[in-house]
Amino acid sequence: MHRIIRRIGDASARRPWLTIGLWTLLAVLVIGLAGTAGGRFADDLVAPGSQSERAMELLQERFPQAAGGSAKAVFAAPEGERLDRYRPAIQAALARIAAAEDVAAVADPFATGTVSRDGRIGYAEVTFDRPSAGLGPEPVKAITGALEPVRAAGAVAEVGGDAAFINAETETSGTEVAGLLAALVVLLLVFGTVVAALVPIAIAMVTVATGLSGIALLAHAMDVTSAATSVGMLIGLGVGIDYALFIVARYRQNRTAGQDNRTALSNAMASAGSAVLFAGGAVVVAMSALLLTGLGLLASVGLGAALVVLFAVATALTLLPALLSLLGDRIDAGRVVRRRRSSAKRTEDGAWWRLAHRVSGRPWPYLLGASALLLTLAAPALWMQTGYPDAGDDRTSTTHRRAYDLLAEGFGPGHNAPLLLVADLRRPGVTAQTIPDLTERLAADPGIAAVGSPRTSPQGDAVVVPAFPTSAPADAGTSQTLERVRDLAPANVAVSGMTAMTDDLTRQLDKTLPIFIAAVLATSFLLLMVLFRAVVVPLKAAVMNLLSIGAAYGVVVAVFQWGWCADLFGLDGTYAIASPLPTIFFAVLFGLSMDYEVFLLSRIRESYDVTGDSTESVARGLAGTGRVITSAALIMTVVFLGFVAHPSPLVKMLGLGLSTAILLDATLVRMLLVPATMALLGKANWWLPRWLDRRLPHLADPATEPLPGTPASAPAATRSTAPPPTCGSRSSSTPDSHSPEPT
Repeated sequence: MHRIIRRIGDASARRPWLTIGLWTLLAVLVIGLAGTAGGRFADDLVAPGSQSERAMELLQERFPQAAGGSAKAVFAAPEGERLDRYRPAIQAALARIAAAEDVAAVADPFATGTVSRDGRIGYAEVTFDRPSAGLGPEPVKAITGALEPVRAAGAVAEVGGDAAFINAETETSGTEVAGLLAALVVLLLVFGTVVAALVPIAIAMVTVATGLSGIALLAHAMDVTSAATSVGMLIGLGVGIDYALFIVARYRQNRTAGQDNRTALSNAMASAGSAVLFAGGAVVVAMSALLLTGLGLLASVGLGAALVVLFAVATALTLLPALLSLLGDRIDAGRVVRRRRSSAKRTEDGAWWRLAHRVSGRPWPYLLGASALLLTLAAPALWMQTGYPDAGDDRTSTTHRRAYDLLAEGFGPGHNAPLLLVADLRRPGVTAQTIPDLTERLAADPGIAAVGSPRTSPQGDAVVVPAFPTSAPADAGTSQTLERVRDLAPANVAVSGMTAMTDDLTRQLDKTLPIFIAAVLATSFLLLMVLFRAVVVPLKAAVMNLLSIGAAYGVVVAVFQWGWCADLFGLDGTYAIASPLPTIFFAVLFGLSMDYEVFLLSRIRESYDVTGDSTESVARGLAGTGRVITSAALIMTVVFLGFVAHPSPLVKMLGLGLSTAILLDATLVRMLLVPATMALLGKANWWLPRWLDRRLPHLADPATEPLPGTPASAPAATRSTAPPPTCGSRSSSTPDSHSPEPT
């Protein structure tokens, strides 16, 4: 495998202009196709096999007029006035709405009685000819513009309802630019030169541009949620910069060790490039595992993110060596940080080397201390409350949030959480004659505030009954009311509506999360076992990753659910944890943390093959990668933290969780827990039963190819026969790869 990666890098470096030209052509093609053939983003909130799905399928088959999406044009007169004073302006607006594209019908609030008791607030139900998930933002924008006569008359007019919330345009805040600038500063400190710092940024930009365009094309073939672009942007910036950072750092390190540019680049691709391939593969596997949830929402996020990571790996293995071969010595141009002299002796007596020996010398205090801190941070996760976000969780600057507040004020909070009972009159159960009895039983439930008028399909074989709870969509009481309504409904009645759909979605996520976690852990365990020819190392990696992810869960719960430091993060209140996020968090964080695991363990395994000394190999591995891994984690952390400044609470949640986990993983886990546990386990770290070793595929021939992180210039005999030094010794036979990265 490492020989293949070397050949790919060498081929790209020998024909740099051809490689760059092909990438330019590919980027133009993908971006152009995304602009012309890219599909609309649609949030597939259906939980397969759920009652809400059955209800929607029945509506689409027998009562398509009732299956279309809906929104509400909400009107409010100034305090002390009645809405009927503005009736001419409202009816003018309704006429404009009725003429808008995709609008099937619009109801007059004065004719249907949808005006509050005090006469100040009212709403017009707007029905579309398509389901809400497939509308896109244009119809909602058209309705917003059609309300201008009401605003001009002096009344308030907002657009709310399911269609408005689902299809609201995603606001941009410039956080991506801030994250890139922060990453550039870190890269300048790491490399010390402007050119070397700009190369990873350029690679990340190509990754993001092509990756997000690929997601747009994916939306042409399947339903893709708009959240896939946010997740893809986060991951694309992070891994795009990090993968290029690892290869560029190794390339410059090889040049500092005296290798010519061509050899240095070839060796960097064989070592760091191979590690990039395996690390990227771990992320792709973790994200693709979201398909196991069976939910279209998460499947699109997983496939979109995996696509972006594939572009990141491809650019790092082909476009990057082409750029480096063209730059040559100019990679060190634009020096902004004074270059320090490099020596193998300083590396083996540097801060990372000393830290590893300090931890290895007293492993128990560091192991217990770091574990206790991670467990403390993870403790709030035990009280995590999940729920699907609704318009009430959004910013007050949005029209759907203001409409949500007006509806709650005029008609009660449950008016934002309508339930839709769909009766199949072809099946035994409730009949057209007993529908009134059903509505009476519904109205008698303490959690139901009002029951709407039944609507019958044109063929008379289906009936729809709307019901409005007394509590808001995300309240626990609404979920309990939904359960009671489903219990009292006959066998031929299914309950749907946005509230029921998101509740079913949350329940299915809770059921599938353990299966998903087990699948990701098993797959990553097998991958690392094949890569490092060991059983204990991948098992330990899985446990440590669970610790850092659990700590991230805990921090998110404390900030968003409990309201700790809410002002610091610009939050208006407390929020339930969005039900898809724990699953997305696990996939993203587990995949990204495996990046650092692969890079660190590659160096440790390389040194272990040289020395046979577990403690010394950990010290050398940490000395060779600690600075680069920490820098890479810092870059990813600042990129993710940039999204905490986003106006959307959901994006804030995503950014804080990812940045916290990456920071903890690269510090407490990689710098303290790994040296401590590996010192305690000793040679058991690399234990592999002989029968298993014979059955596992060999990704590299240790006699002829280096392990990831091993310089190709080091002879195999040196790697396999050098006498192991004693713990703490500073052998003069240290490979060149352990010289520090230039700064």
